[in-house]
Amino acid sequence: MSRTPLSGFASRAIHHGYDPAEYQGALTPPMHMASTFAFESAEQGGAIFAGEQPGYFYSRISNPTLDLLEQRIATLENAEAGVATASGMGAISAVMWTLLSAGDEIVTDKTLYGCTFAFFRHGLAKFGVKVTHVDLTDPAALEAAMNDRVKLVYFETPANPNMRLVDIAAISEVAHAHGAQVVVDNTYATPAITRPVELGADVVVHSATKYLGGHGDLVGGLVAGSTETMQRVRLEGLKDMTGAVMSPFTATLVMRGLKTLALRMERHSKTALEVARWLEAQPQVAAVHYPGLESFGRHALARRQMALPGGMIAFDLAGGYDQGIRFMNRLNMIVRAVSLGDAETLVQHPASMTHSTYTAEERAAHGIGEGLLRLSIGLEDAEDIFADLEQALAASDLSIAA
Repeated sequence: MSRTPLSGFASRAIHHGYDPAEYQGALTPPMHMASTFAFESAEQGGAIFAGEQPGYFYSRISNPTLDLLEQRIATLENAEAGVATASGMGAISAVMWTLLSAGDEIVTDKTLYGCTFAFFRHGLAKFGVKVTHVDLTDPAALEAAMNDRVKLVYFETPANPNMRLVDIAAISEVAHAHGAQVVVDNTYATPAITRPVELGADVVVHSATKYLGGHGDLVGGLVAGSTETMQRVRLEGLKDMTGAVMSPFTATLVMRGLKTLALRMERHSKTALEVARWLEAQPQVAAVHYPGLESFGRHALARRQMALPGGMIAFDLAGGYDQGIRFMNRLNMIVRAVSLGDAETLVQHPASMTHSTYTAEERAAHGIGEGLLRLSIGLEDAEDIFADLEQALAASDLSIAA
């Protein structure tokens, strides 16, 4: 019996690509813990290896459990196909090694996740790829940076850690006019909030470690895009260049996380908006960077491009770096930890942690303040988050403590 196609996001996250009737009624898809797969005949094996017949032969290339996860990220991103990788950096590096060659150029935004910045600056550059950072909040800046050697335009939106928003549709239009592809890191927003392919991007990458997994118990990456590009990423960037293959167990955990993604993003966003508004009203807080605030510089773009404002907040304390350290050390329930998107509320200091790969001069040039704090709002009761923030702010303010 054919199944009715599903239109709803949450329904597809739970059901897409799987029929329990085909697996003895098991509601949870089976985990295929196999490195290699048998052939019915030598001829079948040859045909699968040649790409003339679909099938599995080795889990560094494909695996039934990973295949289902890849189908799900593709449908959630409204892309044609997906590829699973061992980490978010595995996803980014597999895409870059596939789509770039020595002598090519890539244009990126001023703000990037610290490990992405390091990979671009020190990894790609070592192999003859020129990396140019421009202010991609201004499409005219991209236009000025384009030439016939630029093959990719890459950015995050919102950006880690300072919440910069880039207009995906506007930047894609400029890039495509010059024959370049657009790659967007959608980790912060997830497809529950933003779907870059629908806005013109060619490839989407994720650290599945974060919101997609959602429980802080896995490390993984995902890529989504056209069938042709994803096949290249699988056979070039993943199979041959990085070997960054996701395990079937990790894929199972990510699919578990996807089942609650829509609900979790609603809860993360609701509480984060309340927290951002509260922080904005505190005299000890110099600035709050959050797309849901009316004071946010690109609030109008956020309303167009994001279904929800998300669970990430960046803010600066009036007392700068020293007060930020005191504040973090006074927190009780809120956890001092990197990563994001977990059920727990997490806080970290980018300049000394996730973005320490930048020099102080580079952080200043790229909009990452020395006193900036990054807050990943979890799923706890909002009143407990407020209570912890309030006592830590009071304890970190030397004028009050005195």
